[in-house]
Amino acid sequence: MPEEEKQIETAEEETAVQEKESKPEKKKKTKKESETELLKQEVEHQKELLIRTAAEFDNYKKRTERERSGVAEFAKSAVIKELLPILDNIDRAAKTDPESADYVKGIEMIVKQFLGLKDKLGIEEIAAVGDAFDPNLHEAVMHIEDENLGENVIAQVLQKGYKLGDTIIRAAMVQVAN
Repeated sequence: MPEEEKQIETAEEETAVQEKESKPEKKKKTKKESETELLKQEVEHQKELLIRTAAEFDNYKKRTERERSGVAEFAKSAVIKELLPILDNIDRAAKTDPESADYVKGIEMIVKQFLGLKDKLGIEEIAAVGDAFDPNLHEAVMHIEDENLGENVIAQVLQKGYKLGDTIIRAAMVQVAN
């Protein structure tokens, strides 16, 4: 029986050793599971942050577009407000006799109002006879041979061009000498 006792003791010892060996594996699995859980939480947090940032950016785009259209509408209304007195004068001129001296005087005053508004808004004319032709500012619609003018010089302005600051509102239509 002592041999049986030894076998039982040996079996018990082996079982104890196996349990001790398996316990750290359980701890390792638990540690790996907790690391995995932490990583999943971090991924979820980053995902929520990304969604929130995308929503904030979308709101920012919408807000800036509304502001931009509001500024454009305000600018348009300011220009229209400046044009209304001129339109009133055109309406008054249309109701008068075109053969009278007052009619001609009224038209001259309307032109003067338009020129004043043009200056007030900072609008500049682009082309004049004798200026050098610039395809960025002028649209050549005719060419002539003229010995009195140099090459690529504006011989005649057919339709005035205008710019506001560096922005071309309308290119000038010109006749260019070759």
